[in-house]
Amino acid sequence: MAFAWSPLRSLMKKAGAEIVSRNAVDKLMDFLEDRAKKLTTCAIDISKHSGRKKITKEDMKLAIGMI
Repeated sequence: MAFAWSPLRSLMKKAGAEIVSRNAVDKLMDFLEDRAKKLTTCAIDISKHSGRKKITKEDMKLAIGMI
């Protein structure tokens, strides 16, 4: 797991959830991990297309706009 459970639970509570189950946090974690992998793959493609190996902030912005 790439995300820590406790900070995600705190984030959900800050968003207004009074009680958060372990399964709810696990489901959010799975979603975020999948989304991060897809965005990173897209950003890699963008950086390669530009002839670079390094992923930049602009690459991520473009990837977020594309997905």
